[in-house]
Amino acid sequence: MKETSARLLRLLGLLQVPREWTGTALAERLDVDVRTVRRDVEKLRSLGYPVTSTPGVTGGYKLGAGAQLPPLLLDDDEAVAVAVGLRTAAGGTVSGIEETSVRALAKLEQVLPNRLRRRVAALGAATATLGNRGPTVDADDLSALAAACRDHERLRFDYTTGNGETARRIVEPEGLVHTGRRWYLVAWDTDRADWRTFRVDRMTLKLPAGPRFTPREPPEGGAAAFAQRGISTGAYTYRARVRLQAPAEEVAEWVTPATGTVEPIDERSCMLETGANSLDALGVWMGAFGVDFEVLEPPELVEHLHVLAARFTRAATPDRTNGTFGQ
Repeated sequence: MKETSARLLRLLGLLQVPREWTGTALAERLDVDVRTVRRDVEKLRSLGYPVTSTPGVTGGYKLGAGAQLPPLLLDDDEAVAVAVGLRTAAGGTVSGIEETSVRALAKLEQVLPNRLRRRVAALGAATATLGNRGPTVDADDLSALAAACRDHERLRFDYTTGNGETARRIVEPEGLVHTGRRWYLVAWDTDRADWRTFRVDRMTLKLPAGPRFTPREPPEGGAAAFAQRGISTGAYTYRARVRLQAPAEEVAEWVTPATGTVEPIDERSCMLETGANSLDALGVWMGAFGVDFEVLEPPELVEHLHVLAARFTRAATPDRTNGTFGQ
């Protein structure tokens, strides 16, 4: 009996790999005959595991989706990854799942072997999470958006822009993008006949979703690349293209998806596209890279760099004789 139970667990572990197994392949892995595999598959089905089978020489067995969630088998690294993910979700940017994440984490940690519980506890003790002060999004809204993307259904929502104006939008959703701080929806705006990026926390969904649509050719580079371009430059008053005299991989360490994009020019230089709401912020950030650079656009930034240079020169050479800064 003990041997049979152990074999069932091994069989379940094999079936949870996303592939189709032939009866012969499973028999070889379990060191039994094909008839025993068939009996064990029936036992798993009686326990609620939806094991599908395809008849024929090329047919096989595969674990499918059922009406209820059966127990899962996780290897060591998978269990630790799930535990860390649940800890992160408990204090993340999605509202409404914090308590659920804590409950799921408690259930998982209860059955973790001591060696894995120590790994998870060490990660928790050594990691501090800064409280999220930014906007959060509702878990139900994210689920509705994801379903509309999957099923190619039009969406209606009221959208509040950065200046506080609200307007009704009708879109054909392409995909969701998460930057670590915020969630964005990339979609085809039917009124503007163009691709747009929307912050999910500024959306008020009007459900149910609308009729199905025929998917369009995605924007260049896909949803993530399109969102990055819009987030890093499109949301700001000033947009800049700057040639930096440094390798792209070195500059990329300073640039997040929300602050810009970096493309290599050659081994010693790269192109940075970024944005800001003030020329002062752009100029100071360019200087913070600590390398020579050339501003290609906008021309206003080129002129403003002279203003900043004069300001820094005065700061570096104050007139100490009368306690005022040099004029």
